[in-house]
Amino acid sequence: MTRRQFEALVERALRRLPRPFKEKLANIAVVVESWPDDATLAELEIEPPDTLYGLYRGVDLTRRDSTYGNTLPDTVTIYQGPIEEDCADEAEMAELVRDTVIHEIGHYFGLDDETMERIEDGEP
Repeated sequence: MTRRQFEALVERALRRLPRPFKEKLANIAVVVESWPDDATLAELEIEPPDTLYGLYRGVDLTRRDSTYGNTLPDTVTIYQGPIEEDCADEAEMAELVRDTVIHEIGHYFGLDDETMERIEDGEP
């Protein structure tokens, strides 16, 4: 898949976010990179065969206060290589991209991995 085609999957996932969430997104950039670099994997203590599909870096909404401002945008990075490697076809890629975008945007809203897993499993 070309970078442009992959970016279109990411854009579609962002467009399909529920309006109340989209309206609250501010000062955030969503970018596509080929692969996570070694420093990022080391920082997150990810070792093969584990991989990283996406990463949120920034100050989530729950930690922003009146002093927050004049800062570079938070970033959500979606990694094309690992997603392509782990998916059998474009439909599976689109689903994994959507799940990854939602997961990383969840971090923007202050949700941790454990909370998102409970939500995904249908638990309160």
